[in-house]
Amino acid sequence: MIEESRRHHARKPRRGDLPIATIAELAGVSPPTVSKVLNGRAGVGEQTRQRVEALLRDHGYRRPETAARTLCIEVLFHRMLPSIALEILRGIQEVAGSRDCTVGFIDIRHRVAAGLPWMEPLLLRQPTAVIAVCSLVTAEHGRQLTAMGIPLVAIDPVGELFPTPAVGSNNWSGALAATRHLLDLGHRRIGVVTGPEQDLSARARLDGFRAALDHAGVPFDSSLERRGLFSFEDGRDLGRELLTLAEPPTAVVCGNDLQALGVYTAAYEAGLRIPDDLSVVGFDDVDQAAWTTPPLTTVRQPFSEIGATAARLALALTDGHALAQERYELGTALVVRASTGPPGSRLSEATLRP
Repeated sequence: MIEESRRHHARKPRRGDLPIATIAELAGVSPPTVSKVLNGRAGVGEQTRQRVEALLRDHGYRRPETAARTLCIEVLFHRMLPSIALEILRGIQEVAGSRDCTVGFIDIRHRVAAGLPWMEPLLLRQPTAVIAVCSLVTAEHGRQLTAMGIPLVAIDPVGELFPTPAVGSNNWSGALAATRHLLDLGHRRIGVVTGPEQDLSARARLDGFRAALDHAGVPFDSSLERRGLFSFEDGRDLGRELLTLAEPPTAVVCGNDLQALGVYTAAYEAGLRIPDDLSVVGFDDVDQAAWTTPPLTTVRQPFSEIGATAARLALALTDGHALAQERYELGTALVVRASTGPPGSRLSEATLRP
């Protein structure tokens, strides 16, 4: 019996069971330094931090579990439209609730605006997993969370976060459907207001727009393209530019609903009626899209299901499962309302004028 006990204690620790002291010895630092890295605290040199994080990843470090530990997914937002954020949270809660997992969220815009760190407080809270609906999250943040044993899932990231799994909608096919709708109505001079060039979703939507034109045999006119932020103000300002061209568009495809509502304002200022003089299509289908006058034709993103999918992935990673793919795209749907119609006489006559 004693010999059996000795053999039991002589077993090598399993992968992930190495104590902080051993990680510290391998890294050539003190245990408090490893603890600082684990908790995202300051006071550690960048090279030392990277060395410790690499060892934590390589050895599959897991935090010591306690019987009373509660599963918690933290959702990270930054300047998200409330109606979209609520739908995403609803989907996350639906999945998390079935696992007795709590859901917390934070909008870091105030900390960012004040120049305060936002990653350190997140690490100190030690959530079970993090879902980022935030363009400020980088691949380095993902590596930092992974080193602490906290899975990260990104929703519609702006840039490449490999190997962090990402969830979003099929932006390309959504923009393709929106543009085809206008082409089917008879529009040929179609403007596009899109997002920043570095934004992956903006690029995909612009590619879908151009693919629809190409398939219809309509040449792409770069003078009808405008890039800006996904905001009402940029939609208004860029819409003004398009509508004051010598040959303005008869329709405009927008990168999101806020830009589309900005184009509404630009059209009103120019004395144009929607859709009689100008057709407008948005992207997202936020609540305001159905409330505006006239109601906005737009591409609906399944925000609740996007949130639910992100939660499933986060919990799967928490359970130690490998994911089948890195990017998960959900289908979109074109919602036709009253903001689109055949080319109106006012702009079409200007377009056809010799």
